[in-house]
Amino acid sequence: MPRALARLVEGLTRPAPHVPEQRRSNPGAVVDCAVYQGGDRRPGSLHFADAARTARRRRGSFVWLGLHEPDERTMAAVAQAFGLHELTAEQATTGGHRPGAEIVGEVTRLVLRTARYVEHEELTADSEVVDTGDVTVLVGENFVITVRHGAAGALRAVRAQLEARPQLLAEGPWAVAHAVCDRMVDLYLEVAAEVERDLEHVEETVFAPGRRMDIAHIYQLKRELVEFKRAVLPLGEPLQRLLDRGVVPVALHPYLVDVRGRLVRAVDRVAAFDDLLNSILQARLAQVSVDQNNDMRKIASWAAIAAAQTGIAGVYGMNFATMPELGWKYGYYVVLAVMALTAVLLHRRFKKVGWL
Repeated sequence: MPRALARLVEGLTRPAPHVPEQRRSNPGAVVDCAVYQGGDRRPGSLHFADAARTARRRRGSFVWLGLHEPDERTMAAVAQAFGLHELTAEQATTGGHRPGAEIVGEVTRLVLRTARYVEHEELTADSEVVDTGDVTVLVGENFVITVRHGAAGALRAVRAQLEARPQLLAEGPWAVAHAVCDRMVDLYLEVAAEVERDLEHVEETVFAPGRRMDIAHIYQLKRELVEFKRAVLPLGEPLQRLLDRGVVPVALHPYLVDVRGRLVRAVDRVAAFDDLLNSILQARLAQVSVDQNNDMRKIASWAAIAAAQTGIAGVYGMNFATMPELGWKYGYYVVLAVMALTAVLLHRRFKKVGWL
């Protein structure tokens, strides 16, 4: 056989070189993508489509795909790789959803609101005390997808802590869902502690003698508290629904019950904050009303003093031909003395009754 023909036959029969799956890069919205088996993370970084196929082939494994504000194109590719319903993918693309839980086919969609406290030197009407966002958790048989919107609620620490607990991670995708819920509730309690500190400062300022706080600051804090309350209060019902429907593995029930219990504490604290802030607001409004009454009293007192002088000067400015004391050489000085004495007596009287 000629040498050239032999090389051609060898090239046709030689197996194709293996192209590693890691060479295909993930979109920029992908924060992390990993395959877990038996509670351990498999080495390497896979494209989410390759990771989905790997999890389907390997029994007892699942994919955790973390996304941050994905666009429609990326979410459509994720939906195709994991078999998500198009409406589920569309809802995950946009943020601002209310906390809730629903089951679409074999996928459970859990929505939680994220929250973080924004440090500030001084409370102003334009400052943002509580920054909120949302995270959507899509749980399937062999995958869990977390889609986060907003700066609050980063999940890198959640992944690291969960990877350090392989026994819990071995429970599958719902272990991730529990860890995300646990992290969100922890954030609620942290934010509640910071808001309580702010409320104590506002309360001290409002009721301290000689100190006044701009009422716009209190309204701003109340607005932030309303937003925080919308994140915390509605979550209890979805968590209870997941426990009642039996979609959560039995081994994870105690963990989710613990999360629900701490959520109740957060809800109670937020409700107490709302009542306290309403009391502070009513007290500040009462102070404003009292201050306005005091100002009106002062204005009325000075107006009465000026009116007495105006009345005396008006009488002697009538230009009648015959008036008492017009020909008296001390009349001018006596009138000035009467005007000054009237002003002093009125001022002392108003001062005594607390109008000045």
